[in-house]
Amino acid sequence: MTAATAAAVAAAAPLLVERQGAIATLTFNRPEALNALDVATAQALLAALQGLARDGGVRAVLLRGAGRAFVAGGDLATLRADPVQGARALLEPLNAALLVLQQLDAPVIAQVHGAAAGAGLSLMLMCDFVLAAEGTKFNLAYINLGTSCDVGASWALPRLVGLRQALEIALLGETFAADDALRLGLVNRVLPAAELDTAARAFAERIASGPTVAYGHMRRLMRTSLDRDLAAQLAAEAQSFDACARTADLREGIEAFFAKRAPQFKGR
Repeated sequence: MTAATAAAVAAAAPLLVERQGAIATLTFNRPEALNALDVATAQALLAALQGLARDGGVRAVLLRGAGRAFVAGGDLATLRADPVQGARALLEPLNAALLVLQQLDAPVIAQVHGAAAGAGLSLMLMCDFVLAAEGTKFNLAYINLGTSCDVGASWALPRLVGLRQALEIALLGETFAADDALRLGLVNRVLPAAELDTAARAFAERIASGPTVAYGHMRRLMRTSLDRDLAAQLAAEAQSFDACARTADLREGIEAFFAKRAPQFKGR
């Protein structure tokens, strides 16, 4: 295979994986289908996240979509011929990918534009931070197809907006705008579309310079807190703090505090 052929094959992949320093960028790459998630994309996402989980140098993950949208949902062509088997083939790698994503130490940032619908919105909800372009449209959409949700939406959405609002979003299936998503707490920031790439990269660089191990413990503590009583959560906090106390980053943070300087974390 020539270099040109290899480049063409890589460019045609359903998910592009790029590593720049400590930042890994995953780009959904089916722009002709608004990056709708098919089985090949789901499998590629799982493989990419498994690779990042093994790479101790990754300190931030940026998730984005090529073309006119972030992810416009699941690929209905996958479900059309056989909804039962199609759903199983799609959800098995997607669900496995989400479990890997939640165990990463590196925080995950969604860079969202155009549309985030169905499984695309569900996936966005599972990220730690969301930066959205003005004009982005959101719709959980499942109910409009006559089905319940997947890709973690029923877990993440009530935690983010509360049960009553989650039911309205899920059962009415209405489209809402970026400003509404910001008001509801579904996104962190709304930015002009022309500034989104630069802002997302700068945000990822900021995260990548932080105490990665502590980030991992913090994100998992927050996400599991509603599943524990107070005593269990206090025990989990103590266990996480003990693990962080053994890191070079904590020692650096303490020394920087007494030296009255900014800490230089190494992610270990």
